[in-house]
Amino acid sequence: MKRFTSALFGFAAGLALAMGTASAQQAITLHGASQFNDDHAFNKSMLKFEELVKKYYGKPINFVLHRNSELGLEKQYFEYMAQGRAVDYAIVSPAHMSTFSKAAPFIDAPFIFRDLAHWNKVLDADLLKPIADEVAQKAEVMLIGYAGGGTRNIFVNKPVRNMAELKGLKVRVQGAPIWSRTFQAAGMAPTVIAYNEVYNAIQNGVIAAGENEAAGVEQMKFFEVAPHLAITEHAITIRPLCFSAKTFKRLPADLQAAIVRAGKEAGAHGRQIESSEDSAKLDALEKAGKLKRVPFADRGELKKLVDPVIAAYAKEVDADKIFAQINAIR
Repeated sequence: MKRFTSALFGFAAGLALAMGTASAQQAITLHGASQFNDDHAFNKSMLKFEELVKKYYGKPINFVLHRNSELGLEKQYFEYMAQGRAVDYAIVSPAHMSTFSKAAPFIDAPFIFRDLAHWNKVLDADLLKPIADEVAQKAEVMLIGYAGGGTRNIFVNKPVRNMAELKGLKVRVQGAPIWSRTFQAAGMAPTVIAYNEVYNAIQNGVIAAGENEAAGVEQMKFFEVAPHLAITEHAITIRPLCFSAKTFKRLPADLQAAIVRAGKEAGAHGRQIESSEDSAKLDALEKAGKLKRVPFADRGELKKLVDPVIAAYAKEVDADKIFAQINAIR
């Protein structure tokens, strides 16, 4: 009897363990990635996404956000999501989508938006849907929300106040060809350098400048090597919150619905954070004596040089209809 009881107990324990393993497997784990820590607007957007998915899904689910470039850089995150491995969701600059969609970098091209109000209206009107559809089809990555809202200026190791001082400036730009073309048209000497190498490249005299929004300038400490910020306001960022379509297809329908709903809301949350934090961050850096804002007198002239390049590019990537719609919004 004693032997039977212990055997029965062993069986019950094994069964409980097996059941425990099965229920543990049911809790899905999603992996996110970021180049930054939780002070950055991108992380705040993704943590909001996690919170909202949990709320709308209402069942056990785990999220792991890999911070501080633990899984590489945005370009890699996008490739991982396209392959359906390592990263399930991330905020990625559209410049890194150009391999899969010629039109994607157009979302984020310089001198597209007149100001923050215009930018918000374009996003609310969902004018970027055709581009999102192309990315989903060709890269198998879904754009489920739009964060961003930072105004990009040029950080440089000397004051740049006008077109004459801008001429020949060695400046780092993003990888999408439109950035090199527009900056060349403006008379600068653009070069593509990995984001995490910009600081050293300025320090070593390879380049004199880069361009970024306030959150990036602060986080990467670019002000230490380039303390002058030329207020060119050449772009307002759009940073899609992306989700791997391969992962998405494997998930239950109610979780899919929660992800789509949460993505849109988390993107809007990110836009609100970044657009409102932008000037506050610059104020703080300037007050601390780390950065000096330099008014740029020739923005109109700069835009005039760049406009034909943007129009030609829009045509080239079949985004001319979208461009016309963007320009038509008042």
